Amino acid sequence: MLSGGAEALIKFWDLESAENTSNHFTYRPSAILQKQEPRTHQSKEQSRTSHNFGITHLSFYPFDSQAFLSSSYDHTLKIYATETLSPSASFDLNSTIYSHALSPIADHLLVACATQHPAIRLVDLRSGASAHSLPGHQGAVLSVSWSPRNEHVLASGGSDGTARLWDIRRSAGSLGVLDLEDSVGIGGEDGLGKNARQREHGKAHIGACNGVVWTDSGNHLVTAGHDERVRVWDVSTGANALSHFGPTIKNTHRSSLLPLLPPSHITPPGKQTMLYPNEKDLLLFDLFDGTLLKRLRSPGAAVAQARGAAGQRNVRHRITALAWRAGDVKVYSAHSDGVVRGWVGDDGGVEDEEEKEESGDEGRERKRRALDGVFRELTGRKITFN
Repeated sequence: MLSGGAEALIKFWDLESAENTSNHFTYRPSAILQKQEPRTHQSKEQSRTSHNFGITHLSFYPFDSQAFLSSSYDHTLKIYATETLSPSASFDLNSTIYSHALSPIADHLLVACATQHPAIRLVDLRSGASAHSLPGHQGAVLSVSWSPRNEHVLASGGSDGTARLWDIRRSAGSLGVLDLEDSVGIGGEDGLGKNARQREHGKAHIGACNGVVWTDSGNHLVTAGHDERVRVWDVSTGANALSHFGPTIKNTHRSSLLPLLPPSHITPPGKQTMLYPNEKDLLLFDLFDGTLLKRLRSPGAAVAQARGAAGQRNVRHRITALAWRAGDVKVYSAHSDGVVRGWVGDDGGVEDEEEKEESGDEGRERKRRALDGVFRELTGRKITFN
């Protein structure tokens, strides 16, 4: 697992190397990529090796964990070899990068970057250059996400409150915006704008949209915004699915805030759930009817009375990111106090992938039972990352 913080360090964690003492799991970093020293003390080659400001987003290369990408407030996107921690490339986009995304299914190697600039930047890893831009937002782009079903379709959310869909093959790029007032949709014959008028006006949120996430089927898009709402959209029509998650949602910070959607194959048939990082709580919702299924509170979480710039709530231990461990039923949360917490159940979770494989139906049923255990006794074990 990778983690990055405001101090510009990137840390690597071996999730199989926990120290288990009296039901207390402690992890220690297996490697640390240090903060870049001031440029005046480094050669040009040395300045490419690490970031010199806080990390905004980290991601493994989707087809091979031997490489990973990082973006930072220092305006750079970097690609590293995981084993050697040596940089393969560094791109200076001349603007704060809030998040980036690489398609999990595409033949192209385009990294979409959400930056302070109102146009999405596409970086081509093959050519090593910034391929082109997608203009359309009227302010900073805060979140981007590629469709898991169509390699050329991209979703974005911006500070102007809009959520946009894009087809990078089109000269204009934009497929239109999502409108919170529209529960019918105008998606056309194929859901990608064929023989349909485009909607270029409308907002997904009354306030910045700082989170866009696809369901694994690619049929729905989930957005989060500063109006403290999470909305679900039918991508085939662009319609607001009118899922309502109640007044508990909190979201005031400019940084990207992504709900976590557990894989559909470990949830009951016909159901889709969502984990939302709600400042000091993890909230588990039914994605489509908005029912709150579980509320999981971080140990020692507290909310300060003061508010920061732009009315942001000053929350100690605020949850800033969530990650799902592939092939397992475990969730990890990053917090503003520099702590990474792991959430597991008392039933021991799921067997390692190296252990014997089970039949498809039996394996799915076992994972569903394990997931129930995770959310039933989620704080059963204490896990600490030092």
